[in-house]
Amino acid sequence: MKTGLFFGSYNPIHTGHLIIANYMANHTALDEVWLVVSPHNPLKDKSGLTNMYDRLEMAKLATENAEHIRVSDIEFALPQPSYTIDTLTYLHEKYPEKEFVLIMGADNLVSFKKWKNYEVLLKNYQIYVYPRPGADVTEWENHPAITFTNTPLMEISSTFIRKAVKGKKNVQFFLPDKVVDFIEGKGMYR
Repeated sequence: MKTGLFFGSYNPIHTGHLIIANYMANHTALDEVWLVVSPHNPLKDKSGLTNMYDRLEMAKLATENAEHIRVSDIEFALPQPSYTIDTLTYLHEKYPEKEFVLIMGADNLVSFKKWKNYEVLLKNYQIYVYPRPGADVTEWENHPAITFTNTPLMEISSTFIRKAVKGKKNVQFFLPDKVVDFIEGKGMYR
């Protein structure tokens, strides 16, 4: 079984994440996609992160009726910050029957050489890349481990959502209704 791993802070999860996950799960060679909620990405500032359990709950609410998409808290039990190579090593041991594929945006591919053991990732895993505006990925175009997808271009960001909520703007349609209700109910991002 080919399982795509879509890592993210999901702070909060939004429609863009869901469209990308759905595209990967249903329009590529992947059998399923796991949204891996990362407690702390080492390349991001931890101070702006909402509680990881709230982020996990929002991801679950957003995907409860999704086909071929599930949410994973696998990194919650691993040392932080979370390094993709360490998570993949753990997952490979726990699920030897699965073939794991990384899912990332072209913007992440641009900075991929900063990742811990990126050469090992390229050697041992396939990477499915979705487009991001302005990301120059020409150096990776013919790499055998990398597959560029025609995922619809999404320009929604969690940063935009957080600022909109803080500014008391309407975020309907940017987030699933249950996620909007969860954010409002907890008074998040105010």
